Parts: sequence; C-alpha cells; structure tokens
Amino acid sequence: MQVFKLCIKVINKNKYLLLVYVVIFLVISFTLSLTAVREMETSTSFKPAKTEIALINEENTPLINGFRAELAKVATFVDIPDETEALQDALYFRQVSCIIRIPQGFTEKFMNGENVQLGKISIPNSIRNVYIDLCIDKYFNTARLYVQNMNGITQQELVQYLKKDLYDTTSVEMIAKGEKTSVTNLNYFFNLFAYPMLSIIILGMSTLMLIFNDKDLKMRNSCSPISSTNISMQFVLGNLTFTFVSWLIMVLSCLLLNFKSIFDFNTVFLVISSFVFAFCCSGISFLIGNLVKSKDAITAVNNVVTLGMCFISGVFVPQEAIGSSVLKIASFMPTYWYVKANNTIAKLTRFTLDTVKPVLYDFLIIIAFGLAFFSVSLAIRKKYRSYT
Repeated sequence: MQVFKLCIKVINKNKYLLLVYVVIFLVISFTLSLTAVREMETSTSFKPAKTEIALINEENTPLINGFRAELAKVATFVDIPDETEALQDALYFRQVSCIIRIPQGFTEKFMNGENVQLGKISIPNSIRNVYIDLCIDKYFNTARLYVQNMNGITQQELVQYLKKDLYDTTSVEMIAKGEKTSVTNLNYFFNLFAYPMLSIIILGMSTLMLIFNDKDLKMRNSCSPISSTNISMQFVLGNLTFTFVSWLIMVLSCLLLNFKSIFDFNTVFLVISSFVFAFCCSGISFLIGNLVKSKDAITAVNNVVTLGMCFISGVFVPQEAIGSSVLKIASFMPTYWYVKANNTIAKLTRFTLDTVKPVLYDFLIIIAFGLAFFSVSLAIRKKYRSYT
C-alpha cells in the first residue's frame, strides 16, 4: 500500500489549503441555502402593494369622502393639476397607473338610483389596476344595495354602513409544520452541496494526480515491482478516502446546524444521496486528474465543470424554472439526477418501497456515472502508461 500511503501524505501536507477551500465553499453554500429559504418563506406570504393614482374630485360629499377613505387602503394619491397635458404626462411617465374623475352631480344621481359611472383613464393592460377596479366595484355595488333597499337613507348613514361592512375581511394563515421547514432547508443545502463537493474533490485530487503524473516520478514508478493495476487501484482508494473525509466534514457541519432533524427519514435519505453523489464526484475528479497537465489548467477546468454542471442541472436555479430543452441536456450529467433525487426525497411523507423506488432509480444512475468515470480514467492511465 505504498502508493496509498503516499497519497495520504500528500493530502496531509496540503490539508490546510484544502480546509480553506472547504470552509469557503461551506460558507457560500450556507449563505445561498439560507437566502433561498428566506425567499421561499417570503413568497408564501401575500401583501397587496398600493398603486399610485390621481383622483380628480369635482364635488365634496360624505359618500365621496367615504369612497376616498376606502380607496386609500389600496392606493396612494398623487397630486396632479387638472390639466389635460399634465394628466397625459403622468400616465405616460408612469407617475400614476390610472386617473379617476368624479364628475359634478355624481352623488345626487347615485342616491336617486340612477346608473352613473366614474370617469377612469388607465394604462392599458395594467395588472396594478386590478385592486383599484375591485375596490371601486365593491364600494359602489354595496352602496347601491343599500340605496335600492332602504328608502330615505342619508349619505352619512350609508357611509357608516359601508365602513362597517367593508371593514370585515377574511384572514388567511398559511401553516407549515416545523419538520417540513427543516426538510426544505436541508433540501436547499444538499442541492447546493453539489457545487462545493465537486470543486473540493476536483481541486484536491487533481493536485494529487498532477504530482504523480510528473514524468520523472512516473518513470521511477514504472521501475517498481508494483503492477500498474495495483498502483491504479491504490490511487482509486486514496481518491475515495479523500472524498469520504471531505463529504463527512461537510455533512456533519450541515447536520450540526439542523440537529433537530437529524433522525428524520428525509434527512437520512438526503445524506445517503449526498454520499452517492460524492462517489460520482470522486470518479469525475479521477478522470480530470488524469487529463489535466498543469496547475493553471486545474482551476480553469474546475470552474468550467462545476459551474457548468450546476447551473443547468438545478443546483443554483430550481429545475422547475429551467426550460425542458436545457433539462434534457442536463440529464446527461450526474448533478441533474442528484438534484432530482433530493427534490423527490424532500416531498416524501411516507417511506415505502413504492415511494422510494424513484429515488433508488436516481441513485443507480448516479452510481453508473461514477463507475463510468472511473472506468474511463483507468483506461486512460493504462494507455498513457503503455506510451511511456
């Protein structure tokens, strides 16, 4: 096991540099995952935004004053001169979303049961005006019911009735179980886990392989009594050992911050998923290590491979937001199946063979990718050795 021991010594010599990478990528992953969770929690709450409007009031009556107070709940009034050019400019430059005009005599006709309309000019197809229209319709439709069914009702009485009726609203509370929130948080972290794991293992193992692929050292190893197959297998073992240690550090740091959910089945399967993906990362790093010939190329290849695979596979952007054509391309990469497996695990509430089967299928695909990378790497090493 001389080669394996040498691999451990080289890794141990560069442990501080590798730990720096681990810490940096962990900080990035935690920051991104926490930001994503906050955005998701914010998106589950709803608060209507006020729309800027211009209200041109040609009369001052209790009914109109009550309407103005009700409209203020969903609108912000902008003072604009009652001039055609000024009003047109306000709409054109989006200072206001709509202009509402209350004509003279509106209140008297409305109280007499006549069909009268407000003057309204708005930006075409503006979604922001939806709440304005709803507020106007709700106020005057409710007022019309009182006028039609209560003879002799005064404006003051009508406004009081409207104020009481429109005050009642239905509150909606979105309740999420604490376990689900924790699982969602872990899901984001383990999805982002793909980026640091790929980067750290590629940087670490490529550096190691670069040392062993030195021409003079390679020729000296060729003279040793150890067979090329034995050397390659010890390299693979050293690679897997480094991968396991890196994986263990990152997973433990994640679980320590989510201690309450350590023993959930969702968490257990997410940890298994990350371990399977770490094996695949080991194969990728072993392949790159056999192809890269200089230190300068390691960083470039690492950035292209990790960022390219993560961006189109759903690591940074949810797979639901990625186009189908991009996902078809991403399906030829292990990161796609890793993220897909994590998303499926996070949604599971029952763990039976039928519910877990899609996850196991994804695991098998990731393992197949890893074995393929190792096979190609060993073939390349054998080919290069025969040339030397």
